Amino acid sequence: MTAPPITLVDFSREQKHPNITPRDAATLILIDRTARPWKVLFGRRHPHSVFMPNALVFPGGRVDAGDRRVALADGFNPLVERKLLIGPGRITPSRARAFGVAAIREAYEETGLCIGRFNGASTTHHATFADAGLLPDLSRLNLVARAITPPKVVRRFDARFFAIDADAITHRIADVIGPDTELVELVWLPIEEALAGKLPPITRQVLHDLNDRIEDGMRPDAPVPFYRFRGARFGRDWL
Repeated sequence: MTAPPITLVDFSREQKHPNITPRDAATLILIDRTARPWKVLFGRRHPHSVFMPNALVFPGGRVDAGDRRVALADGFNPLVERKLLIGPGRITPSRARAFGVAAIREAYEETGLCIGRFNGASTTHHATFADAGLLPDLSRLNLVARAITPPKVVRRFDARFFAIDADAITHRIADVIGPDTELVELVWLPIEEALAGKLPPITRQVLHDLNDRIEDGMRPDAPVPFYRFRGARFGRDWL
């Protein structure tokens, strides 16, 4: 299933805001490949969210300054790190590492699902990632896509989309999802079913890219699509 050209109908309606510099962001796509059809984890955004209310999205968010300083259980596969260092902007190894940490942190904060290794320093209540005695593990993250939000929209991100198999989940924090949280429910959906629903344009595109990558064996050295505006068109380059 080859990804069709991306359309930006939703973005085009918004292109009336002052232009701002995109913020670094990262997303974690959890895949259940234990049986066909393959399933992907989505979160449903709160119906009163200012940004994409009710939308099905991958867990993710902005990179924080502290994400560069977090201790790790393990770093990126060198082939993945090489892809992260390619492209516009000054991308250092520490900045690249922060993308992976942010993806894992945001997934934990929004879903309670932890991708890490135990370091033996566990507390009784396991209220947070650190309390559970976990360090983030970047070694199984696979870069699926990079996308920069078009100019003159209300929010802009330079986002890296990482994928990882669900068997990498090492711990679950309870009571993270609820009616008053950013994501009000978590849903595992077959890729084809998700593509048949209403998704943000870039989410739909990355799902196509993900399916192609899975079919290709999730090779860490595979070309990575990079979506951005060049001139008057939103196009795709390769990293």
